[in-house]
Amino acid sequence: MAFGRVNPRFRLEDQGIKGLGDVHYNLIEPALIEAALKNGEGTLGKGGAFLVTTGKFTGRSPKDKHVVKTDSVVDTIWWENNAEMSAEGFDALYDDMIAHMQGGKYYVQDLVGGADPAHSINVRMVTELAWHGLFIRHLLRRPEREALDSFTADFTVINCPSFQADPAKHGCRSETVIALNFDRKIILIGGTEYAGENKKSVFTLLNYLLPEKGIMPMHCSANHADGNPVDTAVFFGLSGTGKTTLSADPARTLIGDDEHGWSDRGTFNFEGGCYAKTINLNAEAEPEIYATTSKFGTVIENMVFDEETLDLDFDDDSLTANMRCAYPLEYISNASETALGGHPKNVIMLTCDAFGVLPPIARLTPAQAMYHFLSGFTSKVAGTERGVTEPEPTFSTCFGAPFMPRRPEAYGNLLRDKIAKHGATCWLVNTGWTGGAYGTGSRMPIKATRALLTAALDGSLNEVEFRKDPNFGFDVPVEAPGVAEVLLDPRRTWDDPDAYDAQAEKLVKMFADNFAQYVPYIDDDVKAAALG
Repeated sequence: MAFGRVNPRFRLEDQGIKGLGDVHYNLIEPALIEAALKNGEGTLGKGGAFLVTTGKFTGRSPKDKHVVKTDSVVDTIWWENNAEMSAEGFDALYDDMIAHMQGGKYYVQDLVGGADPAHSINVRMVTELAWHGLFIRHLLRRPEREALDSFTADFTVINCPSFQADPAKHGCRSETVIALNFDRKIILIGGTEYAGENKKSVFTLLNYLLPEKGIMPMHCSANHADGNPVDTAVFFGLSGTGKTTLSADPARTLIGDDEHGWSDRGTFNFEGGCYAKTINLNAEAEPEIYATTSKFGTVIENMVFDEETLDLDFDDDSLTANMRCAYPLEYISNASETALGGHPKNVIMLTCDAFGVLPPIARLTPAQAMYHFLSGFTSKVAGTERGVTEPEPTFSTCFGAPFMPRRPEAYGNLLRDKIAKHGATCWLVNTGWTGGAYGTGSRMPIKATRALLTAALDGSLNEVEFRKDPNFGFDVPVEAPGVAEVLLDPRRTWDDPDAYDAQAEKLVKMFADNFAQYVPYIDDDVKAAALG
């Protein structure tokens, strides 16, 4: 039985997915919430938000992500970073998952990845949980209702949390699996209720497809000056570095908070919504994001709440520090209606330095930008991945290694070429620790970070005096409006300068050791940047 609007010539049966029970196509938000409540999937919160928990999986499972090794992709996938699965293993996985789904109730959302119609893809999302349908309806882009009458999918994602994979039979690592088959144009997700796997599977897909068209896929947020899309800025960074927070600037128009493309026409959002962390979220510091937590349809994921009053506890991380809310982009008052921008005028790379070595901001040459982009240094923030309970220094190339199916140089060369062609100014911004390492120092003041970014984006920071950093060779401002001078020189913030020097030496060596893997693939100017 089918419910909802759908192309009559493109039902699941027409894709060979047969034997399911009730299939609900393209339900809108109220119907999805009603279904989720009826199924006992969560709780209706204040303002109509939907409160859910995701069980033992409260973050992504990157080690359970696999790409099917077929002739069409064998020479283009970065296999050192992407676990392979055989075509036979995937076929068995698909057959077993569909058999498991027989007679069950499922929810289909026909959606679009990419705001630029010249480069977008149609994605059919099949979910066992109604609230997953609500989540992905926020996070991808929704076609006009009339367009559903002729919708066909370029790729189909099937997410069945109750299905457990068999590593011996399916060639995966555990009972949890995320498997991408580019030949069959299918992504299978099983054994996890964490909704972030849905959106990141589509991001990985676009990360593979778009470089073939000369488009740079970016794990970044983006905004532009009000009324001036030409003045666009992008903010690279892993989860927890401030992409969502820093791009949600009330003085600028938000293009998107996480995933974008950079084409010959400019910047475009992949998504239709935002997926913001809510740990320690407060109305004073981030009023717009805070307000979404009590708006109709917002998905509140893994937050503790009072069962009587339904008040959310933004400080209780007993379920996970990776508590989140997912909401449509239009819930942010200054969000772009088109989700399109110009070519980035400023490229910001956000890092969360748990060593307390890096300055709060530094200006990069194009070669240094490629070096830091390929390095992707940051600290994994507690809760973002399974098993991470406190910040861990890490290198995640392109500021998103888990989502990069191609070799890093493919993305690094694209970025460098676009920076050079369009004359973008590049900045490295540390939102991590100052005055000492994690456990001794303190987090970089958000007010200082905002002041430095404002000066960078309006061009005034380029007019101040800079010094050459002795450790990394990039330019660091000596002064900036609204920021204490001592903060701009991290060595001066430490009680023991000699301890800072030792920590800096340690971090420089970590950078060098990590970057050695890219040296055979890069140009001499980037090698020179690597040597400082």
